[in-house]
Amino acid sequence: MNNKILVIDDDQSINELIKVNLELAGYQAVQAYDGIKGFALAKQELPSLVVLDVMMPEVDGFTVAKRIRENEETKNIPIIMLTALSQLNDKVNGFNIGVDDYLVKPFEIEELLVRVRALLKRTNQIPKSASVRDLQSIGEITLLPEQYSVRIGDKQAKLTPIEFDIFNLLFQNHGNIVSSAKLLKDIWGYSPDDDVETIRVHIRHLRSKIDKISNGKKYIETVYGGGYKLNI
Repeated sequence: MNNKILVIDDDQSINELIKVNLELAGYQAVQAYDGIKGFALAKQELPSLVVLDVMMPEVDGFTVAKRIRENEETKNIPIIMLTALSQLNDKVNGFNIGVDDYLVKPFEIEELLVRVRALLKRTNQIPKSASVRDLQSIGEITLLPEQYSVRIGDKQAKLTPIEFDIFNLLFQNHGNIVSSAKLLKDIWGYSPDDDVETIRVHIRHLRSKIDKISNGKKYIETVYGGGYKLNI
């Protein structure tokens, strides 16, 4: 992985502010001021991370994020979405497309840098569990870290890196409640006070994939007011 971060934002002052602070933090910043050029640069530069605005003329950030995820060369590049849109459905739409993190304008530049560092640390193109000797098989369930996959019996589900890390955390703590705060801290590297929707969206996607291969068994339990638990 390189040290290059692509900033796509049509607001030149914000784009420049992000660029300057990324470079002060030791990163190399590449800039685009519209979605068309931004996607082209994502394919050309293959950056370590994309900071992406939503509201842009011609091609918006949701479309750019979708194209990044659908392209074979860029599909694994982590994306932080920046937007003035604070409605819940906009955030859900971003996560549904495959955005990794979401920051609402106006934001503190230090918060962006914290999230950049956390996301780069977490997304090494290999799930964190692949680099440690955690438990990888219990009963019918087997983790396949190098493939971002989970096998239950003779069926297999392909997960995103985030979904895999969430499932692995639940797997290593099977039978015990894992709080939303722990998931946010261990997976994303920070503990925002009001970002439980981040967890809910990813858990919903993860549960849907696991339920398709579970032969009717509901492995992932929501413990209301507590968090989530994997029942094996």
